[in-house]
Formats: sequence, C-alpha cells, structure tokens
Amino acid sequence: MALPQQVNIVEVGPRDGLQNETTSISVQTKLDLIHGLAQTGLNIIEAGSFVSPKWVPQMADSDAVFRTLSAQTNIRYPALVPNLKGLELALEAGVQEIACFTAASDAFNIKNTNCSVDESLKRIALLVVEAQKHKVPVRGYVSCVVGCPYQGDVQPRVVLDVTKRLLDMGCYEVSLGDTIGVGTPAHFTALLEYLLPHIPATHLALHCHDTYGQALANIYAGLQMGINKIDSSVAGLGGCPYAPGASGNVATEDVVYMLQGLGIESGVDLTSLVKVGDRISRALQRDNASKVATAMLSAMQPGTNPKRVS
Repeated sequence: MALPQQVNIVEVGPRDGLQNETTSISVQTKLDLIHGLAQTGLNIIEAGSFVSPKWVPQMADSDAVFRTLSAQTNIRYPALVPNLKGLELALEAGVQEIACFTAASDAFNIKNTNCSVDESLKRIALLVVEAQKHKVPVRGYVSCVVGCPYQGDVQPRVVLDVTKRLLDMGCYEVSLGDTIGVGTPAHFTALLEYLLPHIPATHLALHCHDTYGQALANIYAGLQMGINKIDSSVAGLGGCPYAPGASGNVATEDVVYMLQGLGIESGVDLTSLVKVGDRISRALQRDNASKVATAMLSAMQPGTNPKRVS
C-alpha cells in the first residue's frame, strides 16, 4: 500500500507525557507547553485528564488548565476521562472532546483501573452515551496491543474484539497502544493485517512507546498499511505508571523528521517544535529524549560547525 500523503499527529505530551513526572509542575508551565505546541502547527493536543488525583497526582489541576486555555477554533484539546464522574468534571471545565481507555489485557486493566476489560467496556459504554448527549466526541485507547507487563504476549483477536466494541459503541477512532514498547514492525504488521479486513485504517491510530527503540520503525510499518494518525509526545516525554520499565512515548520531533524525509505532510514546523521540547525539558530538569531535537539543538549552539554529510 502507498504511504499516506498527510499524517495527523495527536500530541499527548501535556497529558501522557507529564502524568508520570515526579516533580511538581505548575499550571502555568503546563499552559506554556500547550500554547507553545499550538504555535508549531499541531492541531490536536491532549491537554490533561480527569482521573483520580490519588492515582495520578500530576493531573490534579487539569480543571484549571482547561478553564484557562484560550479558545482556538482550529485546535482541539481532548481530555482523558475514566468514568462518568470524570466526564462531569471535564464538562464543567469546558472540555469539548474526550478520550477513554481500556486494554487488551485483563491483567493490565486490573492494575490500571481495578476492573476487567469487560467491566471497563461497560463503563465506557455509559460514558459514550452521556458524552453524546452533550455532543462531545469520544476517542478510544487500547493499551498493551502487542504485549503486557503482567501476562506477556497479547493476541490480535483480543485487540480486534476490544477495538470493534469501542467503535461500535460510538468512539470515532481507536488508538492502538504499545504501552511497554515491546513491539517490532513484524508485530505491528501482523496486528494490522488481522485488524484491517474488519476495521478501516481511517478509524485507527498508533500510540508507540520507545522502550526498545522500535517506535519509529513500528510507525513506518503502520504508515505502509494506511494508518495516517499517530500519537506522539514532545521531547519523548512520558511513561506509564502501571507498566514497569516503560519509557516515554515516541518523540514528536522524531516523528515529524521522519515524515518530512518520507515526503509526508504533517503541518508541523520542526524548528519551532524543537524549541518547545527544549523549554519543557529544561523546566522539568530532564534530558530531552528526542534524538532529532538533540542533534538540532547541538547544531543551533553558537560556535558549532557541524560536519557536512555527503
């Protein structure tokens, strides 16, 4: 299959990227990050979540973030919500799009939400019905689509079942998450070969963590099979609190650079994005996990004279 001409990037840094940070992050720092990302050309920015602050304290001030966000008609700011209470809080804060989540592994889902996959899908069904009453679109996430830290391998038939159920109940799209980053291009090719006869590629997205350095290769495998929606996180921020050893999401800078090299339009200005990633990395006092950003920032330093590559 030919590569897509255009890819939409869902920037998850302000939510999935920050939720596992241990240092306190102010509302203003989060807003600076979100507004900076909006100025790069990204038009879908997951800005927070309405989950229990007991379990994810870094997201406890999401209501303040959403209440302060500037309304921009060309940019969508989804929020992750786990249940009806979370939806109620999100609506009160002015959220206009939400995402819900489950997994392809009972073992992981019990660790993550204290319920089985079937139980979580029943909760989501109620959530979608209520969201639709408020004309709020819902995106679905499925975690652990190729591997689980507790049960090991995950079968494609389980991923298909969970994905179809999310779409059937009203999710407009489902993002397939390699939560612990164990997937390879062969895994993703096999998974998509199993899913695509039953689900259009336009209803699927990829959400790849880079624990084993395979995220870009996995995304490329997805592009070859018609996937044109990719989740990523500026500066490679992220990690899952319920997936031991999982490193950050694939870096948005690295995805944009690859797309540019493939002649695929993303609408994102890479230089601006690198600067945003550098600022948030400095604010968090952590290394920038984007290889592209590291290389470009080095080249931007005064006095550097990078060697030409023939």
